[in-house]
Amino acid sequence: MGGSIMTITSTALLCLGLCLGHRTQMHAETLLKPIIWAEPSSVVTHGRPVSIWCQGSRKARQYYLYQEGVREPSRSEFPLGPGDKVKFSILHMTNHLAGSYHCSYRSRKSWSVPSETLDLVVTGMFNRPTLSALPSPVVTSGDSVTLQCGSQQGFDRFILCDERGEHNPGRLNSQRQADGWSQVLSTVGPVSPGHRWAYRCYGYFSTSPYVWSSSSDILELLISDLFPHEEAPTLSAHPGPTVAPGENVTLRCQTRRLFDTFYLSKKGKTCPPLYLRSQYQDGKFQASFLMNPVTLDHGGTYRCYGSLNSTPFLLSHPSDPLELVVTGAPIPVTPSVQTQDPTSGPQLPDYTVENLIRLGLSGLILVVLGLLLFEA
Repeated sequence: MGGSIMTITSTALLCLGLCLGHRTQMHAETLLKPIIWAEPSSVVTHGRPVSIWCQGSRKARQYYLYQEGVREPSRSEFPLGPGDKVKFSILHMTNHLAGSYHCSYRSRKSWSVPSETLDLVVTGMFNRPTLSALPSPVVTSGDSVTLQCGSQQGFDRFILCDERGEHNPGRLNSQRQADGWSQVLSTVGPVSPGHRWAYRCYGYFSTSPYVWSSSSDILELLISDLFPHEEAPTLSAHPGPTVAPGENVTLRCQTRRLFDTFYLSKKGKTCPPLYLRSQYQDGKFQASFLMNPVTLDHGGTYRCYGSLNSTPFLLSHPSDPLELVVTGAPIPVTPSVQTQDPTSGPQLPDYTVENLIRLGLSGLILVVLGLLLFEA
């Protein structure tokens, strides 16, 4: 009899426990993992505003924003009206606000798990690096090119960003040189005509990974050899391809086919090519690149290309190469200020200003004397 009572009691307690456990599960909430992002971008210029958004659930009562390294929430916000997200506004971005963030929220009964991390970066804290393409920013379709980002500020890390936004920024260890110059080299390609190939880079120190330099100028690769059945432009020098230092020369790129813009590229130059809008003259589209006056640095091998406004980063076949030879003794360049003509004889000093001052004083004395006589 006693054993039966014990069995019944144990069974009752087990059922009660199961019921309580089931009731607890009924009251527990499974909250969605929040999503965090920044607008207009997580890379923010110093002093500019940025907003951090956290999206969770309509059950959220309050949202919290945490910065890495800080135990307590840095900000908290209540959702405004029915909705599932809040905005944390930063009016002026500083280096102290740069860092890694995550957010979470709580409902009436429980807390959500943390969101993924958001890296908020401040830029403009150091001078901009330079970005160039080796051997040239003009690349034949199907080829690869090396991008060089460098600076004299001694950065030990660089960031290379694809302007299309399709790839995450690449963080690259720099190479230091004896003169203090630091740089990274990164190969991109093979390039294709399907989209723009544009890049920028930043420098930073590994001790402050969220504090970057100003952005380099955007480097856009120009893709050539895209019109296999079209006429390539021709390049000519006027008055000729051999010129003395100090003289003038014009490199003319022209074709009978319509191109909106012509580019002039020099072999060995890593900077972007020169470009001019085309002009229609004598049945041809052309652009004239004037070099005035010519220096020894202008010597070298040139090619020109054509492009259309609809696809400005796509270039025609290159012209045949033109070798510009700068030779002979430099011709003296006439300065912009007037100089003495050595054939006009000795030059007398110019006393114009002194004479005007004397005349003014004499006139003032006469006026004073006249007033004195009138009063007398």
